[in-house]
Amino acid sequence: MFRSVLLLAMGVCVTAFIASFCVVVAFACHASENIIHRVARLWGKIILKLGGVNVTVRGLENIRTDGPQIFMSNHQSEIDIFVCLASIPVQFRWIAKKELYSIPVFGASMKKAGYIPIDRRNRAKALESLDEAAKKVQGGSSLMTFPEGTRSRDGSIGPFKKGIFYLAIQSGVPIVPVSIIGARAIMAKYSFRIHPGQVLVIVGQPIDVRPYSIEKREELMEKVRSVIINNVTSGQTVRIEEK
Repeated sequence: MFRSVLLLAMGVCVTAFIASFCVVVAFACHASENIIHRVARLWGKIILKLGGVNVTVRGLENIRTDGPQIFMSNHQSEIDIFVCLASIPVQFRWIAKKELYSIPVFGASMKKAGYIPIDRRNRAKALESLDEAAKKVQGGSSLMTFPEGTRSRDGSIGPFKKGIFYLAIQSGVPIVPVSIIGARAIMAKYSFRIHPGQVLVIVGQPIDVRPYSIEKREELMEKVRSVIINNVTSGQTVRIEEK
C-alpha cells in the first residue's frame, strides 16, 4: 500500500508539472496542440514507468499515417489513458467528460490541447459537441475514445454508447479498434492500489464506416465491439501461453 501511495504522490507531482508546462506552451507556441500531445505521450510513459508497467503493442501497422481515424478502446482501468498515450504513436485528441475541465491547470491544459468536452447530462449539448468533434476529425485530427463510457468493474466489456458512433459516421473516417489486456490487474476500478505488471495492446484493422448510415449505427457498434472482444480474448490466450 505504501508503494501505491508513493507512486500516486509522484504521479500527481509529475501531472501538475506537465499540465502547467502545457498551459505555458499553449500560449507561447502556434502549433501548441501537437506539442502538447507529444508532451502528454511523455507523461504517459513516465507514469507507466513509475508504476512498473510494461506495455507490448501488436498491430501498429493497422494505424493510418495518411489521414485521421477514430480509435475506440475497451476501458478497464485508470491507467488505460496512459497506456493509450504511450502506445499509439500518432497525434490524436481525446473526447472527455465536461467535469474534467473544471480541474485547475489540468482542465486548462486539456482545453488548450484541443480535447473535446462532452456534457453527458445534457443530450442537446452532447450532440453539439459530437458535431464539433466530427468537424475536427474531418479537418485532420484523430480521436481516442472509450465507447463503454466508464471503466469495467469485472473486466468484461460493457455495452457501447451510441453517441460516439454518430460521430464516427458523421466524420466518415475509419474506426480503429484497440484492445487493452491486463490493465485491470494493475489498477482496478475504485482502487488506489497499483501493481506492477504487463499490459498487452492489440490494434485491430481499420473498420470503414462509409457503408453505415446513422440509422444503422447499432450494426457498426456491434461490429466494433465484437472485434475488440475477440482481440481481448486472443490477447488473454497469448498472455497465458507466454507465462
